[in-house]
Amino acid sequence: MSERVQLNVDDAVATVRMSRPEKRNALDAAMFEGLIRTGKEIMANKSIRAVVIHGEGKGFSAGLDFGSFMGSPQLMQKLLERKEESLANMAQRAAWIWQEVNVPVIAAVHGVAFGGGLQIALAADLRYVTSDAQLSVMEIKWGLIPDMSLTQTLPRLVPLDVAKELTFTGRIISGDEAVALGLATKVSEDPLSEALETAKLVATKSPHAIRAAKTLLNDAPGMTRADALKLETALQVSLLGSPNQMETVQANMQKREPSFKDPD
Repeated sequence: MSERVQLNVDDAVATVRMSRPEKRNALDAAMFEGLIRTGKEIMANKSIRAVVIHGEGKGFSAGLDFGSFMGSPQLMQKLLERKEESLANMAQRAAWIWQEVNVPVIAAVHGVAFGGGLQIALAADLRYVTSDAQLSVMEIKWGLIPDMSLTQTLPRLVPLDVAKELTFTGRIISGDEAVALGLATKVSEDPLSEALETAKLVATKSPHAIRAAKTLLNDAPGMTRADALKLETALQVSLLGSPNQMETVQANMQKREPSFKDPD
């Protein structure tokens, strides 16, 4: 695993820390590689039931480190490489992999989340932000468009006109405004601690049901009504009578904590 990204797993909760504090966790080649590698490692570990991602130091992530790519067309080309294992290219996948991870992912945002950094946060399932956090779809400042999976995340969170206004202007919004717009889930004085508490709560639920719920809520909005209703049924049938579902029922009836088996 890249030193840019640190992974800790404790009681079924994975904590992912972007660790380049001297650059406000700006995204260089090692950070892109580290995020993708860490996401894959989490997907391979069936004991993980929830994930929290955050940035070390004074901010979540300041976005792309242009300086680290200047004068290296090879590095820029590498970001555009697309492998068969994902629809996303390398740049996109550093963010999109948090949607590919099939357990809930919570972004704990403080300081800045600019450009690519914001797109990483948007690819999480929940976003806890400080009141004074600074968020921006900042690519327009550099004469560019967002290209790290924002098309698949931002329009699901806010109305299209709001997504356009944020993208066209690149203006910086606070954590308070982000929540008001629907861009973030909630304001917190200590988003990392609160995200960990939520992750620990999620980890006490049936891992099969949690994974099915993420699949349902991610996939159904892009389906026809008929296919979405069929997906509900298919996922529910896969859960009914399964060992973890029966354990949930028995634990509730016996007023005890459930003991779940991890997915195979």
